[in-house]
Amino acid sequence: MNLSYGPEYEDFKKEVQIFCSKYSGINFSDTSKVPLAGTFKSDGPTMTRSKWQKTLIDKGYFARSIPKEYGGYGGESDVIKNRIIASEFALANIPPAMGGQGIDMLVPTLLELGTEEQKQKYIKPTLHGEMIWCQGYSEPNAGSDLASLQTKGEIINDNWVINGQKIWTSTAQYSQMMFCLVRTEPEAQKHAGISYLLIPMDTPGIEIRPLVDMTLKAGFNEVFFTDVTIPKKNIIGERGEGWAVANATLGHERGSLTNPNATMNRLNMLINRMKEETIDGRKIIDNPVYKDKLMKLQGKVIAFQSNSLRVLSAKLNKGQDVKIAAMIQKLVGTELRHELEGLGIDIMGELGTLYEDSPNLRDGGSWQFTYMYYLGLIIGGGTNQIQKNIISERGLGMPREPKVQQGV
Repeated sequence: MNLSYGPEYEDFKKEVQIFCSKYSGINFSDTSKVPLAGTFKSDGPTMTRSKWQKTLIDKGYFARSIPKEYGGYGGESDVIKNRIIASEFALANIPPAMGGQGIDMLVPTLLELGTEEQKQKYIKPTLHGEMIWCQGYSEPNAGSDLASLQTKGEIINDNWVINGQKIWTSTAQYSQMMFCLVRTEPEAQKHAGISYLLIPMDTPGIEIRPLVDMTLKAGFNEVFFTDVTIPKKNIIGERGEGWAVANATLGHERGSLTNPNATMNRLNMLINRMKEETIDGRKIIDNPVYKDKLMKLQGKVIAFQSNSLRVLSAKLNKGQDVKIAAMIQKLVGTELRHELEGLGIDIMGELGTLYEDSPNLRDGGSWQFTYMYYLGLIIGGGTNQIQKNIISERGLGMPREPKVQQGV
């Protein structure tokens, strides 16, 4: 097997390496607006997240195949160049482009199903980090059974009027917009009669109540709607057909929750941390027990990246069956990342128990924060227990789980 990239790609790889050396140790000046997990200072250049985003797009290191008229780079999709970018960024510990619900989930949904007016209005500011989005899906009585949602949308005087409640709404307190599922045909069957609406978060009648989660941060929110009125045109797809749009978005969500390149980046941070932490004056990296744990973890990360490459290769070689390979990404990725962060805490010994504002925190407390964060993601975005059912039934063709009879 020849794994060399060839002359064109080797030149591109050198270009990316030069870029990484220029921006090594970059800091962001606006993390209070959208806090980052475990943000800590280094000695590199400082800029805003949106300026960093624009820098990456201008170089073609992000939004590479999204047309220029929508704020992207406007180039051809090239999975090998994407792979080189991700690999070099991970090696140099350069932060990737901003992600999140707007960029990772809504933008591809708009490209596929949005009107031209919606694409022009929303994609560019979202890609450039100027417009933050949150997702209005779950409700107090509609979590795993999302189709049971009851937030109501009615057409009154040619506008949508929305009443109801959403919960577990990540980043709602920082967002300018929400993509939201509401019930617009109450007489229809529960998977029908749902519409996919775009709601400005400064609309009168919206109340946001932060919920502190186990990271000790307000990562989630409750959102209440009281006669919230938005234009009739703020809908993706047809009225009552939002379930199909929502499923397209959910497909992008599961893929975005566990970026294998970010996992490799984090592994490199763990290796560096193991070179600095000591037991009785001896570096952790030289301790055979911890070295064994690291090597086993490293093997899992490499396997996870290989699985991701298998999914990517299907874009080049049409007809490949990568259904199961795609299905396991969320399941394996969240559990692997939780294990990785746990080892980071373990190698710090008693310092690994510190949290929040302790002066002896390592890496700004990012290991403790992210350990809890990924424990949450094992549940969020579709629980891993449900994901195992999906893999067994849809991927492996096993019999469906029997339904429990009502009243038995």
